[in-house]
Amino acid sequence: MSDGGAELLSLLATALAASTPLVYAAVGETLTERAGVINLSAEGAMMLSAMVGFAAALSTGSVLAGFAAAAATGALVALVVAIGGIYLGRSQIAVGFVLAMLCADLSSVLGGPYVRVPGPTVSAASIPVLRDVPLVGPLLFQSDPVVYGSYVLVAGAWLFLYRTRAGLLLRAVGEQPAAAHARGAHVTRVRTAATLVGGALVGIAGAAYSLDFKAGWSHRHTAGYGWIALAIVIFGGFHPVRAALGAYLFGVLSSAASLGQSALPSVPTQVFSVAPFALMIAVLGLTSSGLLERASALLPSAARRPLLRAFDATPPAALGKPYPADDGAEERPRGVDRSAEERLRGVGHGAEEPPRGMDQRAR
Repeated sequence: MSDGGAELLSLLATALAASTPLVYAAVGETLTERAGVINLSAEGAMMLSAMVGFAAALSTGSVLAGFAAAAATGALVALVVAIGGIYLGRSQIAVGFVLAMLCADLSSVLGGPYVRVPGPTVSAASIPVLRDVPLVGPLLFQSDPVVYGSYVLVAGAWLFLYRTRAGLLLRAVGEQPAAAHARGAHVTRVRTAATLVGGALVGIAGAAYSLDFKAGWSHRHTAGYGWIALAIVIFGGFHPVRAALGAYLFGVLSSAASLGQSALPSVPTQVFSVAPFALMIAVLGLTSSGLLERASALLPSAARRPLLRAFDATPPAALGKPYPADDGAEERPRGVDRSAEERLRGVGHGAEEPPRGMDQRAR
């Protein structure tokens, strides 16, 4: 392999490692938001989980225990979001934002004794046979179990959401909770379960950072990754595969910034450290501003439809909305007329209701 090819392979391998925590967090947040719940605590939850995971692994000597503790921490933070946003009907944005600030400060306070302390890390484990495949093998299959787990997670999330009845139910709860309720779904339970699972994945993302990508702990160790994960969910159109692609794009931008820092030593290092975040915001702005739709009008319809479908970032219709509605009345599903709703409830099969004041004998 030429020197250029080796450098490119090294760049992509670094990008893959940098994006793995984001893949876990983005897929977890996608599952949560697909159920109609906004969990803005991802930044603080990921930071606190990274600290707890590292501390647990250091105390027990087991990386697996660290990941379990981190997942439990993420789920616990998500439980607070579920109680406040789902059961008490408070603003999900306010609850999540406050938790993000609180957990970030907690990680600094509780993680003081672990700052820059050497600890256990995830061991590399290449996959036999697959690691020898030209180009793909060294890039994808000469890493560690955390990276391999991200591949399985993305595929599993896609299968769950689009090929299982439970996934269809979760998406229905996020789009039309009243219609899902009419078909027998327990909206609150589904949303709570999705929030807890998504929170646990955000916690695993924190451990993937402190036990694998950048082993160790320091103040604000994962700073910015939680916010980027939330942005990637929007960029990915609330689809797990597209969210993973967004995470890999961020990883490539981060790796390219590192190379640029080496090639241009006269440029302040802060420029390269914030460049990936700025570029992601620019991409989000491009996909959300309508410019893409207007530009696509110049293309033939055969090319325009796949392009718009690929960049569609329409959120779930009931995202962030409490259920039942604030006034206590169930919302009528959009696009479902009254007769259709009555058929779902098993009434209105051609039998008219008697006028008020008319008793059975009069009928």
